Amino acid sequence: MTGTTDLRGIKLALATYVVVFVMKLAVYFMSGVMALLAEAFHTLSDVLISGFLLLAARWSRKAPDQVHMFGYGRAQNVAALVAATLFISFTSLRLYEEAIPRLFRPEAAAYENLPLAVGVLVVSMLIAAAPLVVLLRQRARGAAARAQLMELVNDELGLVAALVGTLFVIRGQPLADPIATLVVATIIAANAVGLFKDNLRVLIGRSPGPEYLAKVERAARSVDGVEGVRDLKAEYVGPDEVHAGMRIGVRRGVPVEEAGRIVAEVRRRVQDEVDCRHCFVELDVA
Repeated sequence: MTGTTDLRGIKLALATYVVVFVMKLAVYFMSGVMALLAEAFHTLSDVLISGFLLLAARWSRKAPDQVHMFGYGRAQNVAALVAATLFISFTSLRLYEEAIPRLFRPEAAAYENLPLAVGVLVVSMLIAAAPLVVLLRQRARGAAARAQLMELVNDELGLVAALVGTLFVIRGQPLADPIATLVVATIIAANAVGLFKDNLRVLIGRSPGPEYLAKVERAARSVDGVEGVRDLKAEYVGPDEVHAGMRIGVRRGVPVEEAGRIVAEVRRRVQDEVDCRHCFVELDVA
């Protein structure tokens, strides 16, 4: 169900981005407000990134096979990692390059139709809020949906900065335009770095943490016949999908059939109670 909702939220965001991009670009040519051009570039990167995240979210739902035995869940983390890289390189750096020279010659800019620019920014904020609400209402989100959610938040913050800058330009403060553009670029870069770090940890085998491991151990020890749990390890193999392995101790002399039942029950209980997708249990006679 989470995967289906994720796809719906990303599809809605993609359609929204296309509409908003056309609006921003058109009004930039009509007004000359550079913050609108920055937002248009931002939205163009969103179009490309959302399309990529959508493909990754679909691909990650493929069943495990002989090549990827734990499934394709990490495809979403790869997509989020690429998205973070694009946020920094394609959007943030380009905006810095455009805005910094304007800081030293703000009077060179010529502005027209500024009320129209304000209107487009306000409408863009309202339009972007629709997919944001959809994703915020989800209780569980995959990596692709979390990346999309972060970008929607970036959009709203960037639009607020652009709106404030444009209002100051209307009041005769042209320096506010490149400053607003730099704020948008900084918001994008800061969130992209966080997104990059989070998904990199998953791709190199991040553990779900001590609290999760403690739950796994409690579930295993709750099975009759388990004398102890050793060598418990776990890592993410996809969005909210964990691979865990452990050795369980049983008393000497336990019949093979009973030992097999204990192992199967430990695996079942861990998968059901802790929501562990893949659980490997090795028998260790105490």
